[in-house]
Amino acid sequence: MNSTQPEDPLADAGYRHVPDEAGGRAGRTWWDANAPEYLAEHGDFLGTADFCWCPEGVREADAGLLGDLTGARVLEVGAGAAQCSRWLAARGVEVVATDVAHGMLAAGAAYDRPGHPAAPLVQADARALPFADGSFDVAFTAFGAIPFVPDAVSVHREAARVLRPGGRWVFSVTHPLRWAFPDDPSEHGLTASRSYFDRRPYVETGASGSVLYAEYHRTLGDHVADLVAAGFVLERLVEPEWPEGHDRTWGGWGPVRGALLPGTAIFVTHR
Repeated sequence: MNSTQPEDPLADAGYRHVPDEAGGRAGRTWWDANAPEYLAEHGDFLGTADFCWCPEGVREADAGLLGDLTGARVLEVGAGAAQCSRWLAARGVEVVATDVAHGMLAAGAAYDRPGHPAAPLVQADARALPFADGSFDVAFTAFGAIPFVPDAVSVHREAARVLRPGGRWVFSVTHPLRWAFPDDPSEHGLTASRSYFDRRPYVETGASGSVLYAEYHRTLGDHVADLVAAGFVLERLVEPEWPEGHDRTWGGWGPVRGALLPGTAIFVTHR
């Protein structure tokens, strides 16, 4: 991620255990500080009102992973700038977008345009959502929340709580297999360098010793176990192939690695 903060410059990065509280807290501060930089780099690909599931470019308009949303109330968790929710709102869907980082939500609010539907934006930790039980029919996140907390099962349990019986929960994450390989889109990224079963998070530490950024690895089995523990049934696991002619590089994603290794896993589940 190569994040830096002027008051606490990056001093070290690597895979190591850190206290859960410090690792979980880092997500909010990092995204607050780096929202403008992130959107400047990826905003043209994500759009201001488009629903993209992953760097492979899978769009909800084509995939339909949320199912029929007629009359449904929808929740986006870890919405970032809420591009996905804005796309849904433009199609008449009742949707609410949440994110823990005020910086990302503020950037999203700047995308709103007069005369166009806007989704309500709520600042909230995905592990403690401010909604009543059974408030929504569908919940989703596209690379939000789950990778940035040490207790992903808490995110799933909150999603289950706010969903009505039978409600759908769909989320995309970095494919767990990727964690065994360097985060490099070139041929160098095709040689495994760590154990797939090494669950130490990737951590960036500041000069003060504080955790600036933390991202957590879970195996496919871990993800399924967390879902089952939260009361979900896995309907489908989508592993998008890298599209022919898609030459965009995004961090470790790109056409070289994408031709041989999966980069994203999308879990389609219901309560």
